[in-house]
Amino acid sequence: MEPWVRSARWAGRGGGDLPVLEFLISYAWADNAWAEWIAWQLEVAGYATRLQAWDVQLGGDLAAQMQQAIAEAARLVAVLSPAYLASRLGEAPWRPIFARDPAGERGLLVPVRVADGDPPTSLADCGYVDLVGLAEPEATERLLAGVRQGQPGRPEAAPLLQAVAAPVALGVQPPFPGPGPSISNLAPRNPQFTGRADLLDELEQRLIGEAAVAAHGPGGVGKSQLALEYAHRHAADYDLVWWVDAATRLLATSGLAELALRMGLGARAGQPEQAAAALAELARRDRWLLVFDSAEEPEDLVGLWPSGGGQVLLTSRNAGWGGHAARLPVDVLAPDDDAAFLLQRTGGGDHQPASALASELGGLPLALELAAAHLEESDLSLAEYLARYRRTQAELLARGQPAPFPVSVAATLVLDLDRLAGEQATVDLLRLCAFLGSGPIPSGLLAAEPEVLPPELAVAVGDEPALDATSAALYRLSLVGRDHDGLKLHRLVGEVVRDGLNDQPWWAAAAVELVAAGFPADVTEPASWPACARLLRHALATTDHADRLDVAAEQTSRLLNRVGVYLRGRAEFAAAQHALERALAIAEAIYGPDHPTVATYVNNLGDVLRDLGDLAGARAHFERALRIDEAAYGPDDPNVAVRVNDLGEVMRALGDLAGARALLERALRIDEATFGPGHPEVARDVNNLGSVLQDLGELARARTLLERALLIDEAAYGPDHPTVAVDINNLGTVLREQGDLAGAKAHLKRALRIDEAVYGPDHPSVALRVNNLGDVLRQLGDLAGAKAHLERALRIDEAVYGPDHPRVAVDLNNLGRVLRESGDLAHARANYERALRIDEAVYGPDHPNVALRINNLGYVLQQSGDTAGARASYERALRIFQTVYGPDHPRTRIVAENLRGLNDRF
Repeated sequence: MEPWVRSARWAGRGGGDLPVLEFLISYAWADNAWAEWIAWQLEVAGYATRLQAWDVQLGGDLAAQMQQAIAEAARLVAVLSPAYLASRLGEAPWRPIFARDPAGERGLLVPVRVADGDPPTSLADCGYVDLVGLAEPEATERLLAGVRQGQPGRPEAAPLLQAVAAPVALGVQPPFPGPGPSISNLAPRNPQFTGRADLLDELEQRLIGEAAVAAHGPGGVGKSQLALEYAHRHAADYDLVWWVDAATRLLATSGLAELALRMGLGARAGQPEQAAAALAELARRDRWLLVFDSAEEPEDLVGLWPSGGGQVLLTSRNAGWGGHAARLPVDVLAPDDDAAFLLQRTGGGDHQPASALASELGGLPLALELAAAHLEESDLSLAEYLARYRRTQAELLARGQPAPFPVSVAATLVLDLDRLAGEQATVDLLRLCAFLGSGPIPSGLLAAEPEVLPPELAVAVGDEPALDATSAALYRLSLVGRDHDGLKLHRLVGEVVRDGLNDQPWWAAAAVELVAAGFPADVTEPASWPACARLLRHALATTDHADRLDVAAEQTSRLLNRVGVYLRGRAEFAAAQHALERALAIAEAIYGPDHPTVATYVNNLGDVLRDLGDLAGARAHFERALRIDEAAYGPDDPNVAVRVNDLGEVMRALGDLAGARALLERALRIDEATFGPGHPEVARDVNNLGSVLQDLGELARARTLLERALLIDEAAYGPDHPTVAVDINNLGTVLREQGDLAGAKAHLKRALRIDEAVYGPDHPSVALRVNNLGDVLRQLGDLAGAKAHLERALRIDEAVYGPDHPRVAVDLNNLGRVLRESGDLAHARANYERALRIDEAVYGPDHPNVALRINNLGYVLQQSGDTAGARASYERALRIFQTVYGPDHPRTRIVAENLRGLNDRF
């Protein structure tokens, strides 16, 4: 379909028979969508209209052009918005008509408010048409009622309509730009956006035929601004518009996790699970637009790509998105558009120097914006600025050093910094921002550690009004943007500033110390996670700069360790491993290999390796951490007990139950001697030891220990604490193995009641309790009750974690067992196969959890008569367990026995 193009409409209206133009529609470029919609509605109602086109007719005598346009129009519609009232044209278009009809009685001037904001007092007094917040039918009715004021006898359809053309000949009706999506995080519209009409039309057409489009081009070319303008123009077409910073996979995951919260899906255990919940919900919806901004590689978005009836728009410097999205190249502005932009921003003037300057700047939107902002703030003419720019550019080129950015940006920035000479705090703020991340910089972060900053800047960041004044000049010069989240620095500007400073190490050190001071100390507490998420991009950027320039090593290592622990809590295991490995390498260089701080980082890395299923690697790290702390603190220190406990747990996972028992008994002796027999730390040790004894088959001793842990925690926390629920749950599993199914059921029901009261009915801890209770019901022969409980656990975990989380695989596996024992082999097999797919995707093909799923699938295949399939399953599971655990692990022996039994029988 052909879009509605105003120039095409008027090109066909030549000839002297046309009636006098009835309405001139005056508007800011940012409100172009409103102007086109208003024009369409007036045309359909029989009025002749013309859209003010000053944005493409700049140069020459603007005042004369305005006077001529107003003289040709009997009446004028002023599209009121903050962008319109802040434009350089201001009230000029409607003042002459207002003077002829100040009370609005004749209807010569029709002010139409389309965005929040107070209109001028004169218009407020005479009245205006208010369309803010209205749906399209009501907005149409109110608009037409407003334009008919002073014309009570005007017909619904004027004869003019037949004289010109039927409305259908105008093309496709413009979309209504009224109330936007109910869920959106779009930044405010850029009122200075100019040109790109053809590119916006092409983007619209691409998204009609494609589910995803990648707008790609070099830095500073305006890809993000193009995407923002498109999203605002078409916001009314969507119920949800969400902007995701996709500069890294971590940031993209975080952005989708925030979307889940805005969609009312509740908090999840980890950001990947929360992001998965958002994607699952999008798959059930249509009329949404997801913008991935600054995406680098397609691989970064694997698993984060949405499905469903919406659309994806991404921006990238990388053109390699073929097969993932239709590609839309974004180049510099066309020669006419770049000169028009400068003239519009600077209040007109001679077209020749504007065109020359635009050509020198290469049509690069970022360089044009910086130059235009500088001209607005100075008394320079276009010709004077052009002369200075040429001198600066020549000096930069004379250095003969290739830069990773266009020289036009560097030259315009040099001129800006010259203008800021004497405003030391402002210049220092720009330098500091260049060593932070490219996302919003919270004002609180800038004040986190003022003593590391230069004196003038330290004073400014400590006082909000002073900081506003300091950043105002940067904002006016377009060197930074700002919104409710804080200051934002364009990535390309940051690169140029750092290059101009020759990557001064001092600024990198100050930046990393600032973020280290602002990053929450207790990152294991979920309440701190929103603050961590806001600072994550800055933590990653500053540690990169500091590490590369070899400064602030201690702060860099400490910050990376906190980042890694935070990411582990959010279940970002691979990213956590990378951060912790970097933290460890730096700490070893600072302290040597045997320092207690190194032991902490080694232990934290071991935790992540255990999460990832690398049990041998985890064991090696825990053993190393233990050796360091034993040497530092002695063999009986509580820090050593922590290391011993962690090592014992991984030994248990590896199947070395005797070794695990010895370690956990040692941890218990240390903590009893340190804290006394009734301390919660002792209860932890007793609980862990009891679980190992349970695995060893020493059920009576295990029960005694778990009862002791329960007594300690009930005394410490009271009878209804979630820690007590853990103890009761563990004791219930021992009773189950002892054959006391009634006692097990009672304990597990009590644990469930506690967690339901603490967390509510749909918490993942509740799902764990429900799962265990379901297994006891299975053993009691209540297969229907077991199935109901396990289905409930599955529903909870799917809602909390998304459909492809390992916890969901556990639920599917347990439910599959009940279905198998119920004789429903087809559904049992489907559950086992789905659980296997999940764990293979999460852990890879050779993880012990995958072997568990394969072994269970072998059971149901054997019962179904598929001997070959069962044999293949057992053999694959056996290979994995032998590789991971060795031939003598209990799990290896179980699978080997399954395979022998099958071979003996067949």
